[in-house]
Amino acid sequence: MPLSSYKTKKLRFAFIAFWFLLAYIVAALVWWFIELNNQNRQMAAHDTAMLKVESPAYTAESQKIIEKEKRKTAQYIGEGAVFFLVIMAGAFFIFRAVRRQLRAGQQQQHFMMAITHELKTPIAVTKLNLETLLKRKLDEAQSQKLLQKSIQETNRLNALCNNILLVSQIEDRRYNISEETIDLSTLVNDAVHEFTSRFPQHTYHSIIAKEIFIKGDKLLLQLAINNLVDNATKYSGRESAITVSLAEETGSIKLSVADEGRGIADADKKKVFEKFYRVGNKATKEAKGTGLGLYLTKKIAQQHKAQISVMDNLPTGSIFTIAFNRE
Repeated sequence: MPLSSYKTKKLRFAFIAFWFLLAYIVAALVWWFIELNNQNRQMAAHDTAMLKVESPAYTAESQKIIEKEKRKTAQYIGEGAVFFLVIMAGAFFIFRAVRRQLRAGQQQQHFMMAITHELKTPIAVTKLNLETLLKRKLDEAQSQKLLQKSIQETNRLNALCNNILLVSQIEDRRYNISEETIDLSTLVNDAVHEFTSRFPQHTYHSIIAKEIFIKGDKLLLQLAINNLVDNATKYSGRESAITVSLAEETGSIKLSVADEGRGIADADKKKVFEKFYRVGNKATKEAKGTGLGLYLTKKIAQQHKAQISVMDNLPTGSIFTIAFNRE
């Protein structure tokens, strides 16, 4: 039996046991309430039977017994309601924690599968290129092409490792963000030129205003830009265009990356920035990725007191925008 199937069956059994135990506790609480209330009525009837009808105080004593019975009933209802609410609140938090752990486990499992593929692919391509260079006598143009391809795969591997390390460092608050004046225009231009050379089959358009400077961490901002352009490249067809724009508006600086891919459903627009999350569309899941790029990009935006958002690019595709506050 596969390990994942075994774990799934164990979790299913644990959930069944959890709901059975919860139902048993609630049933026991209801049963005890009924029993105590019946006992209360029986005691009230017994006390009333012990009174002498001909006694002048019969009516007053009988009224006291009725009021006592009502107080006891109200007490049982109040205590039962409190116990019920405590039980249900505890069950809710336990269920939510278990579900969160289950979801995190599934996400991490998917991440491990994706990261294994993402790591093996550039390593395999680079190894094959180097072996080809060693075993065959190629002309200068062919050799340069293989070397260039190997460098591209190495850069891809380096970017992936940087994403993983930075996510860990930022979450553990171990990364010291630098504050330097950065030429954002040049940074965005460099990213567009890099992707144009790496992916010549795609069409990249750039609308970048000159001499836009901001204060921040150059490495983090470069990763954020690369992640957005890389995300657009992954989920766009080879014939579609990718537009990168940078503009200065009143009170803000906006960096936008627009693609003409399949787009993102409204229900997934917030989820795409979650850790390990990948859109559930089969076509999009076939694209390379680990689910860390947009999560890290959002973290970087937050570190720079910026807002990141996604909207539809009509008629098709998505537009990711980072809005930096103008100081």
